[in-house]
Amino acid sequence: MAHYKVILAYDGTDYQGFQRQAEGRTIQASVESALYKIGWKGTSINGAGRTDAGVHASGQVIGFEHDWDHPDRDLQAALNANLPLDIAALSVEQVSSDFHPRYSAIGRRYLYRLFCDEIRQPLKERYAWRVWPPMSMERLAGFPEKLVGEHDFSAFGTSPKPGGSTVRQIFYASWRNDQEYLLFEILGNAFLYHMVRRLVSYQVEVGQGKRDPEDFNQLVIGNHEEPIRGLAPASGLTLSDVRYPN
Repeated sequence: MAHYKVILAYDGTDYQGFQRQAEGRTIQASVESALYKIGWKGTSINGAGRTDAGVHASGQVIGFEHDWDHPDRDLQAALNANLPLDIAALSVEQVSSDFHPRYSAIGRRYLYRLFCDEIRQPLKERYAWRVWPPMSMERLAGFPEKLVGEHDFSAFGTSPKPGGSTVRQIFYASWRNDQEYLLFEILGNAFLYHMVRRLVSYQVEVGQGKRDPEDFNQLVIGNHEEPIRGLAPASGLTLSDVRYPN
């Protein structure tokens, strides 16, 4: 029985998130359905992250065991032949039996895309958040650096496990212009539920002059029973890649 690591890309618009659910389309159920069609006998794949409904991925990582007597590239081709058109296996490789997409990971990188426009743009808004009034990047100068380090982010999200720690370590965060979009990039060891989307919403309000950037210092002191209001749309968020030792 071989152990496989697969990197997935998907358009999450029409899915109820990654994790299998009793009702609604999910990425996990769609991948497992494709695997069953090529002789897979397993019960559940493992994923590096449980992306929310509507969130996209260009580097989601899954793992599973499978009896496959052909080259890895043939497994990739077989998977893609049976996956929906909005999901693709970008790579397939055999890994050691102790590899786990989630627990072996040491970092996850997310990208959030937005643009400022008064008029809706249907062709853009599938993968980006339209923001109006416009946000000033000058007001955000130096703010992403405040995110770097180990903080209690309970003001921005909740733990995946009841009573779990809300402390997370951020290695890198930045804003940059990406042609006609503004792109927020963040790399951390792990993230709370809705954490990235709340951080984006908070920064947009700072950029629009609705919040004082200095309030952030108080938000990461102590534990908050409830996260702050404000949640950026899922459409702008992409799980870009997952990082492992070596």
